[in-house]
Amino acid sequence: MTRLRMGQSDGVITSNVDPRVDEYIDRLPKWQQAICQQVRSIVREADPEVVETIKRSVQPYFVLQGNICALLATKDHVNIFVYDPTVPDPHGIINQGQGNATARAIQVYDGDEINVDALLEMFRAVIANNRAGGWRRL
Repeated sequence: MTRLRMGQSDGVITSNVDPRVDEYIDRLPKWQQAICQQVRSIVREADPEVVETIKRSVQPYFVLQGNICALLATKDHVNIFVYDPTVPDPHGIINQGQGNATARAIQVYDGDEINVDALLEMFRAVIANNRAGGWRRL
């Protein structure tokens, strides 16, 4: 498992960064900020054309020809919603919503380590499906 270091995203194209996502992350406790920044770096590594936005008034979404993932911080964890229920999970990182019709989730708690390689692989698969017309059409 590869662990992404904070600041490793230096040099990544950031023209698609939304300052509202920064505001969302900045309001969180430090441990949740670290998780959200790590996911943000991973999704941008998956494809530098990923665009950040806010949907549902406050929730950060990462999109490229469709939703890729979204973040939602709760009291004791961060949800990473992965918006393609057809993408395989050979590493078993999905731990919530396996039967959902639209999105599955990875709940990350304080002290948890994200399987960077597995999440990167999953994001790349979602992006490939989006570029091919989206999982609903495949």
